[in-house]
Amino acid sequence: MRIGVLGTGNMADALATHWVRAGHEVVIAGRDTDKAGRLAARIGGGAEPAGLRAAAHSAEVVLAALPFGAGAEVVRNLRAALEGKVLLDCSNPVGPGFRLLTEGGPSAVQHLAAAAPEAHVVKAFNLCHEDVWRMRPPVFDGRPLSVPLCGDDETALARARELVRDVGCEAVPGGGLERAGLLEATAALFIALWVGEGADAQAIAPPLAYAAGPQPH
Repeated sequence: MRIGVLGTGNMADALATHWVRAGHEVVIAGRDTDKAGRLAARIGGGAEPAGLRAAAHSAEVVLAALPFGAGAEVVRNLRAALEGKVLLDCSNPVGPGFRLLTEGGPSAVQHLAAAAPEAHVVKAFNLCHEDVWRMRPPVFDGRPLSVPLCGDDETALARARELVRDVGCEAVPGGGLERAGLLEATAALFIALWVGEGADAQAIAPPLAYAAGPQPH
């Protein structure tokens, strides 16, 4: 699979490294072409630097590893190049005080989808710190990390599931794109618990067997 990565930050680095190791062709793109070149060289494995438009045009799947606020602007300028492509969004619209910046309005991924309406957008990879995605693989107590996906196009979701597996994780259906705002709100809550309170967010949910209450014996 040929993957275009828009962005040169930590998420771009972490995910692209997995995908190169899995045998995909990866193109790294950013507004700063020198930085894109340095990241591609560090990732190795045939990763190539390119301009934003060239990366989007040549790819089958495009990862928008861009901050909320910048992503929609970049994608809007690439609208024609993204037509028919799978577009993955891993951004989190979380501001000071762990506040959800989209509260009361469209989700971050809906802003992205509106900027490139001919693309097939999937929300993915937004619930963990970039260093978790660097793990080879992200497995905890023998259980692979689960990655919720939200999207409306089954072909795009299938591509996303493949890329989740290539990171060493398991994909979980999260519903249509209209539910992606729930994933973004979950990230805001988890970050507030992890960073703000030093609390274990996993501890707030019971095991699956108890999700509907204790089962009668």
